[in-house]
Amino acid sequence: MSDSMTGPTPEASEEAAPPAEAYEPAAPAPLGVERAPTGNADVDAQLERLADADHLPADGHLEVYEDVHRGLRDTLTALDARPQPSPSAPPYNHRS
Repeated sequence: MSDSMTGPTPEASEEAAPPAEAYEPAAPAPLGVERAPTGNADVDAQLERLADADHLPADGHLEVYEDVHRGLRDTLTALDARPQPSPSAPPYNHRS
């Protein structure tokens, strides 16, 4: 019987392995989602704010989305709070 091992020694295997490359995530990039104007200046401003997320890494999106949600909610609340004009009653034509 022979005491010799066949194949590479453990030290040789470790030296032959290529170095692991560091992972680099992709840079933020716009999604290219078009936002159509609604005609309401307050809502349109909030929709434009969404474009800020295009230039942030994913962990920064939440702050933008929460800000836009808050702004849209405030805009809707303001619409509910505005007094609505009452419909004018038709003139009463009394004939005697």
